[in-house]
Amino acid sequence: MSDLTRAARDLGRAIDTADAGSHQLRDAVRDFTEKVTFASADEILTMLRQVLAEDWMALPPWARNLAYRLACLQRPDDPDLLRGAAADLLCFGPDWDDEAEALKRRAAEPE
Repeated sequence: MSDLTRAARDLGRAIDTADAGSHQLRDAVRDFTEKVTFASADEILTMLRQVLAEDWMALPPWARNLAYRLACLQRPDDPDLLRGAAADLLCFGPDWDDEAEALKRRAAEPE
């Protein structure tokens, strides 16, 4: 298991079990953010597939958005990634619908 996947699982557990102001939660957020920031797109996508297959709601929307955003920045011309990121954004309410539609349009553009 990669360090990023471990950090994502730890974040999910901390969110489920810790109080909002707890050191455990702050440490898990910091660790996940540090690991995802420096991960490759492949590492990020592997983590998302593994963690979300186990529990689709294991990661909060902000963590999923960050992970997909960083992967999309590394692979701006990957239509499968853009569609996956768009689909994930659409799962969490209308706040991100415009961004999701923009990602879908980019994915549909011919190379």
